[in-house]
Amino acid sequence: MLMTDDSAPFRDAFDQLLATVAEPAWLTTRRRVEMDRFALLGFPTRRQEAWRFTDLEPLTAAPPLPAAGGGDGPAPASLAPWLLPVPTHRLVLVDGRFAPALSAGGALPAGVWLASVAETLRRRPDMLERAFGDGEEAFAALNAALFTDGVVLALEPGVVLETPVEIVHHTTSAAHARLHIALGAGAHATVVETAMGTGAGWGNTVGVITLGAGAMLTHLHVQAEDPAACHTAAVRAVLADQARYEACALITGGRLSRRDVAVTLAGDGAEFRLHGAYLLDGGQEATLSVRADHLGQGCRTEEVVKGVLAGASHGVFLGTVAVAPGADGTDARQLNRNLLLSPQARVDTKPELEILADDVKCSHGATVGSLDDASLFYLQSRGIDPDAARRMLVEAFAAEAIDAAGLPDALAELAHRHLRRWLDGGAS
Repeated sequence: MLMTDDSAPFRDAFDQLLATVAEPAWLTTRRRVEMDRFALLGFPTRRQEAWRFTDLEPLTAAPPLPAAGGGDGPAPASLAPWLLPVPTHRLVLVDGRFAPALSAGGALPAGVWLASVAETLRRRPDMLERAFGDGEEAFAALNAALFTDGVVLALEPGVVLETPVEIVHHTTSAAHARLHIALGAGAHATVVETAMGTGAGWGNTVGVITLGAGAMLTHLHVQAEDPAACHTAAVRAVLADQARYEACALITGGRLSRRDVAVTLAGDGAEFRLHGAYLLDGGQEATLSVRADHLGQGCRTEEVVKGVLAGASHGVFLGTVAVAPGADGTDARQLNRNLLLSPQARVDTKPELEILADDVKCSHGATVGSLDDASLFYLQSRGIDPDAARRMLVEAFAAEAIDAAGLPDALAELAHRHLRRWLDGGAS
C-alpha cells in the first residue's frame, strides 16, 4: 500500500496500541482497515472542496500523539466551572480514557445502558460491532484506528432518561474518543458534551447516533479547549420515522477547531434542529460543517448559527441541505449570521441546497456585518459606557442562537455561562 508521509508517526502509535489492548478480533480487524485508510488518505488539504476554507497547519505541522497511558487528570475542583448545576450521570474522559474517580452518577432506570466503550466491549460487545462503519474521511478513520475509550448510551424502546448524561473530555495530549448513542423507538434522552483541557493537545472525537421511530435526543456540545489546542469532531446521526434530534453547539476554544455534523433523515416526519454559535478571538480558526440528507417524506430541518469574530480570527460555516427524489414535504431552513468585531476578523460562509424533489419548502441565507452604530449610540445616550454597550450587543446577538435552541433550563444556563466566560476573556 502507498502510504502518505502523514501516517508514519500514527502507524507507530497504532502498533503500540495493538500491543497493549485486549479486544475482540473483529475490532482489531476494523482498526487495521481504518489505519490503512488513513495511511492512504493522509490529512485533508485545501485542494478538497469541503476543506478549502480550513487551514490545518496548526495541526499538521506537529500533530500531537497519544500519551502512553493517558495524561494526568485534572483536580476535581477544577472541573466545577464546566459542569451542569444539577444532578447528572457524569462520565469524564482524560485524554480519551474513562476516569472513574472524576465521574459520578446515580442508579440508572431499567432499559438504560450507560458505560465506557471499554466496559461495553468487555460486557456487551454486540452493542458496538455494527457501529463501526467505514470511516469515509481521514479524521474519522484515524479515530477508529486509535481510539482508546469513549461513552456508550443505549435506551430500550419507550424509556425516558430524565437525568441528563454529562460527558467531559479533558485533553492534554492527543485523544481519540468515541460516543455511541442508540435510542429505541419512543425513547428520550439529554446529553451534554464538554471539551476542555490544558496545553497544545488534540481532541479528535467521533459520535455515532441512531434514533428509532419517535425517539428524541437533546444534545448540547460545548467546545472550550485550551487556546493552544486543536479540536476535530465528526457526528453521524440517522433518524427513523418521527425521530427528533435537537442539537446545540457552542464553540469558544482551541487554536483550530472543526465540527462536522451529518444527519440522515431516513424516516418520514423526522426532524433535525441545530442552533449554535462560534465565538472567536485572536488567531483562532473554527469551522462548523453541517449536512442534512432528507430521504423520508415530511421531514424538517432548521439551522441557525451565529458567529462572533474578534481579533484576527477566522470562522467558517458550511451548510448543506440535500433533498432526495421522493422526499416530498421537506421543510428546511438555514441561516448563518456573523458579527465582525475587528477589521482583521474574517468569515467564509457557504449555505447551499441540493433539491431533487418538487414539493418542498427550502430556504437559506447568510449575513456578515459589524456592530450597529445606531444601537451603540442609543445605549451610550442612556449613560452606558462604550465597552459595556458593545458587550451588551454582542451578548444579545450570540445569546439569540442559544435561546432559540429551546434547551432545558440547566443546559441553557451552562451555555450562557460559557458565553459570559468568553466575553469576560476579552472580545476585542
